[in-house]
This record gives sequence, structure tokens and C-alpha cells, in this order.
Amino acid sequence: MSYLPKSGLLPLLAMSVVLCATGCPLGQNQVAANTNAAGAQDQPSDPAAANLAPDSNNSGAPEYASDAAPSYQQSPPPPDQGNGPYQAPDQTSDDPGYGQQPYAYAPEPPPPLPDYDQPQAPGDDYLWTPGYWAWSPQGYYWVPGAWVEAPYEGALWTPGYWGFWHGRYGFYRGYWGRHIGYYGGINYGFGYIGFGYEGGYWGGGHFNYNRAVNNVNTSVVHNVYDRQVSGNQRGGARVSFNGGSGGVQVRARPAELSALREPHTAPMTAQVQNERAASTNRAQFANVNHGRPSAGRLQPIAM
Repeated sequence: MSYLPKSGLLPLLAMSVVLCATGCPLGQNQVAANTNAAGAQDQPSDPAAANLAPDSNNSGAPEYASDAAPSYQQSPPPPDQGNGPYQAPDQTSDDPGYGQQPYAYAPEPPPPLPDYDQPQAPGDDYLWTPGYWAWSPQGYYWVPGAWVEAPYEGALWTPGYWGFWHGRYGFYRGYWGRHIGYYGGINYGFGYIGFGYEGGYWGGGHFNYNRAVNNVNTSVVHNVYDRQVSGNQRGGARVSFNGGSGGVQVRARPAELSALREPHTAPMTAQVQNERAASTNRAQFANVNHGRPSAGRLQPIAM
């Protein structure tokens, strides 16, 4: 009987290991592990991530205002037809507006955001602009959310927000731009979860709606997808201001600061008129409706 020398056993053993690794049946645990890994890899990336300005740190962890905002150049959007262009201010790190001047001041915090239903989108390329509390000498009044036809292809709405600074509350007005900026970390719902916008994205020349967070009729709206969004729960009252006692303690992330420095367009004339109409309706005031306005919606605004 002949025997292989000991030095010849090593190549044979190595070959048997390779054959077993490629041809031997896998156990149930191994199959499950490989299937799960493949499934995770097959998951499509979030298309709404394009709503954030390009930045190397678009993670979910909050950043502090002292972080330098990266420069980002792009051509300005078309000017608004009735309200003039929005002037992007210089960034500062010691106030909740990062250099923006508040549109209005109030001596007390706004009420919590009420829970309300979103009306159906009226058609393609309308964007949801969430409701908010505005201030007048008579107190806070609720401005209903509305579907607004985008002023130009690629336009996204960054909501306004209330921020506390130097003993009073300032309202930093929303604006249209190519990317979603900072809106105080306020969870307005319907895709505005405090950071970015998960309600849809622009692609193929039209806005694509995430039906998981938007009320859309697919016979009317033709560009629809479904992607679940964490943190979009609207049940119960939600904090409506940033900073101060009881406010949301969230600072702007680098991508939001980058978007702040891009060209912006002011709210359209119809949006301003919506706010003025709410200011003349006594039922919209918090001291009358006790923070629960009956008119939580408005007919879609078409421009």
C-alpha cells in the first residue's frame, strides 16, 4: 500500500475546504443569514435624501451651529411673481435663526401643533405646506396647511418655525429653494419630521409623492411610491417651537446650514394671502379655539 507524503496532505485538505464552501449544502441558519443580507442590500436607497443639500455628513445625529457650513454654488431659482426674492443672510452661531431676521416676535411660546387631516393632493406637482401658528397683537392664530403648486420645477418648501432667543420668540419665515433647510427640528408631520423632507422628491420632470405620508389619489396624482417614514407620527399635541423652556432642543445640521446659504424664493402671494385670511378669522385664534382650530385645512392654492 502506498502512502502520500505528509507534505502532500496540505494541498488536498485546502482543496476539500474550498469544495465544501462552494458546493456543500448550507444549514438553515446560514441560508437565513445570507438571505437577510441579500435583502438588506436589495433595499433601495431613500430617494428623498436628494432633498438635502450635498454634504459629507447627512447623518441623523444633530450637529452644533459652530460647525462650518460647506459652500455650495448653484443657479438661483426663478423669482417669485408677487413677493420678491428671499435674501439669504449670513450664518451666525448664536441665535436660532443662524443670521436670519425674524419675521415676527411674540412674548410667549406658541401652542402645540394640533392634529389634523391632510386633504387630498389636487394634482401633479403640488407640494404640501404644513400649518403653523402665527402671531398678531390679539395673540396666536392658526394658519391652515395647504397644497401649493410648486413655483418652479425642483422647488421644495422649507417651513417656517418659532425660535426662542433673548427672552422672546421669533418666527423665522419659510421659503422655497432647491433643498430643504433648517426648520427648527419641528415635527410638522406629513413628511416634515424635523429634518429634511420625506414626503417625496423631484424626478423625471415631476414631483413624486410618498403615499405613506401623503393623502394622494392615484387616479389624479400619477407619480407615486410608498416608503415608510420613522418619526412621522402625528398623534397628540406636538411642540411647535425651538429652544427655551419646553422647546425642541435641536440645532442645525451641516446640510441644513448649506441649504440656508443657497438662493431662496419668498412665500408666494397666495401663501401670504392665506396667512392674512387666517388672521381675520376669529375662530382661528388660540384664545378662542383653545389650541384646537376647527379649520385644519384649506382649499388647495393654485398658482
